Amino acid sequence: MIEEKITELLLPYPSEDDRLVRVYVPRHEEGETFPVIYMTDGQNVFDMAEGLFGCWKTHEAVRAEKENGFGGAIIVGIHTDDPKHSDPLKRTNDLTPKSIGELCIPDEVKKMITPSGEVFDDFVVNTVMPVVEEKFPVKKGRNNTAFCGSSSGGLQTFFTCLSHPDKFCAGGVFSPAFMIYSTEDLSRWIYDKIQQDMPYLYIYTGAGDDLEKDIYKSVESTYDILMECYPMNLRNEVVILENKHHESAWEPVFKDFLHTFLVRRDEF
Repeated sequence: MIEEKITELLLPYPSEDDRLVRVYVPRHEEGETFPVIYMTDGQNVFDMAEGLFGCWKTHEAVRAEKENGFGGAIIVGIHTDDPKHSDPLKRTNDLTPKSIGELCIPDEVKKMITPSGEVFDDFVVNTVMPVVEEKFPVKKGRNNTAFCGSSSGGLQTFFTCLSHPDKFCAGGVFSPAFMIYSTEDLSRWIYDKIQQDMPYLYIYTGAGDDLEKDIYKSVESTYDILMECYPMNLRNEVVILENKHHESAWEPVFKDFLHTFLVRRDEF
């Protein structure tokens, strides 16, 4: 039996220093392989005492699924911040796609941001995924691969999954920052991406604080768009009105997304 382990990788990121990626592999037999979930904000997805915002405790969720007979998963946490020194602007740049549309934010904030979600997307698909599939016991293929993130990471998850439906069968889109784009630009971008085989979208929002209320409104309007053009069996909206914009809210929601991915991925 091989014990569970978190492995740290430093992988080349375009135009900057190497980026930290951490890979959790659950306890397993020799030769056993697992589906994989790639996640933004790798600094917050495992149990790290030095994390600034709490964590999702993803490895505990995987452990519970495995113990309950639903199998395990490899979790790949891609860092978008330093766990000891938060840089919100850098994270925002990483996880804000430019191609969706003009940013609907105050001009003084807009001039500070360089939307680079496409660069992060390329890093995930063309650098992180090939290394993980080569070095770890991964079940390869679309139906064994998911993406997940929250806030700007939820937006980036939505972007990456719809941009690569051939690579991801499911996306955990938690508290996505849809409100930074106009409904018209989002609608245009979504319709442009629709094709025959699309990933399952697990879209979650709360409404327990001011930020999450804004996100709730934009999720509702975006989900209305999806109801017009996206397969009904491949979308799910989860709303827990009392939940605030915080890892403590996303932790239990991730457990549900993980379970859904593990037991239904062959349907997507």
